[in-house]
Order: sequence, then C-alpha cells, then structure tokens
Amino acid sequence: MRAARLITLVLLLQSRSSMTGSELARQLEVSERTIARDVLALSEAGIPVYADRGRSGGYRLVGGYRTRLTGLGRTEAEALFLSGVPTALREMGLADAASAARLKVSAALLPELGDASASAAQRFHLDAPGWWQPADPPELLPAVADAVWDDRRLTARYSRRDTEVERDLEPYGLVLKGGVWYLAARADGDFRVYRVDRFTAVSVRADRFPRAEEFDLPAFWEQRAAEFARSILRERTVLRLTPAGAHRLPHVTDRTAAREALEAADPPDARGWITVALPVETLEVAYAQLLALGPEAEVLEPPELRARFAEAATRGMELYG
Repeated sequence: MRAARLITLVLLLQSRSSMTGSELARQLEVSERTIARDVLALSEAGIPVYADRGRSGGYRLVGGYRTRLTGLGRTEAEALFLSGVPTALREMGLADAASAARLKVSAALLPELGDASASAAQRFHLDAPGWWQPADPPELLPAVADAVWDDRRLTARYSRRDTEVERDLEPYGLVLKGGVWYLAARADGDFRVYRVDRFTAVSVRADRFPRAEEFDLPAFWEQRAAEFARSILRERTVLRLTPAGAHRLPHVTDRTAAREALEAADPPDARGWITVALPVETLEVAYAQLLALGPEAEVLEPPELRARFAEAATRGMELYG
C-alpha cells in the first residue's frame, strides 16, 4: 500500500510544477504528517523531492526529474477508454485503475499539456443513468465485469418470471442502457442478452473461452436493441391526430414506431387531422402514453381502448365542468 502511495506521490509532483502538503494529503487521503514522512523516504531513495518553506511553499521535483513508471498496464489502458463514464467505472470496480491511468498519462505529457485532463473534464461529462431511476448498481456487476475483461466463463443463476434458471455463459461484453446494465454472452452457441440486475448468483470459472473474432459488440447491441423494440410492440391502435398531436406523438411513445406511423399516414383532412396505425406494447401502456396527448388525439381502434378514453373524458368533464 505504501509503495503504491509513494509512486502516486511522485507522479503527482511530476504532473504539476509543485503541490502543497495539504493538496497531496487530500489527493492521497492521508495526513500531512504522512506526506512529510513519504517525502523523506523518497529523498532517501534518491528521488530529488525538494520542499519549499513558507506560506506559499510546497513540494516539487528538482531539475525536471522524470520517472519511468508511466507505462500503462492492460487494465489501466482498457479503463482509460471508459474514463469519460465515471459512473460506469465505479459500478464495474474500475475507478482506481482509471484514476491511475489518467495520472500516468498526465505525468507523461509535456508541461504545457498538463491541464488537458482538467480542461476536458470541465467540457464533457456523461451522466449515464436515466432520470428518476435508482442509482444503485447491480451487486454482482463487478464479478461479471471481471469475467468480461478476462474472457473467463461464468455460471450464473438468472431470475426469469417466477423461476430461476442456471446458465453457463461466455461473457462477451457489457452495455449500459438508460441506467440498466446488460450482458451480451454466448450460451449453447447462441449470443443472448441478460439483464445483470436479474442475476441472483454468479460464479466466475478459472477456464477462459476463445473469443469469436468477428463479434462486434456495438453492432450486435444495435441489432438486438432494434429487434427487442419491435418485438414488444404487439398490439395495434388506430388514432386521429391534430397537427399538434402528430408533432407530440414521438415524444410520448416509441419514436421509431411513431415516425413510421406518421410517414405511412394518408394526407390530412380538411381540418388538418391525420389517421395513423400505431403499434404499441400493450393497451395498458398505450392508454398511459396516449393520455398525455389529451384532446389532440382520438382513439378509433381497438374498441376497448376507445372506451377507456371515453370514460377518461367523461371523468374529466365531471372534474372540470
């Protein structure tokens, strides 16, 4: 632990012209007394750390000293590619590796590029989870992520409806979609998608699997996501929409389905209304979504959904007179 802290201390001083004892203590999460002892140990080991006394003093490396401890390890390099997704890194247990990687890169940069990391961080940030959703990551995510990074087979128990099933998986990749983690894995020769929060137990095995070189995670996810979005649209509705309702339709239901329905609609009538055939997940979901359109939409089919909207309109009249 102390050896790693000493290396980090040198890298911090190498990436900046100087740092005060309190700054170093805050970065390394130790006391200033510990920093003083660490600096003394580095000096005794031949690393030229100089202490400037006084109110504006601090610690710095003398004579442009450069350490050779900046080579990136595999885990650090892989984590660096995800360093723009801090939430995802923390949830997969890679925050420390990413921090070390960024520090090594900063230490290896020319002095005039020393503010590159801070400059980028102040301009770009990805907030992956969706609004109004719990931020708690799946408990088993770090173990699954370890198996993905190391190409190790895993045995997982998976909650499906009211039962649990056990699967032997070859974990190929993780996807964070709308705050939900998904695992792309091969099982029995086929590639499938599993929600990580539905794993109830995971055992990472010692044996590795040979990755299929042709597997492309982004392309695979794009295809499966499109298939999934279409597969859940099992019901059909017919609506009449005002121009305002047509404009708002993609904002209350599946965007792709709404766009295709609007493109296939007949020309507007004399009042500007159009009739569209819209696929929906269920009639219950359609009721909740289309209710947001208010008087800008009239449900024509199916009859049971139209009846629900007629009832809602009657209740609204009773409430508002």
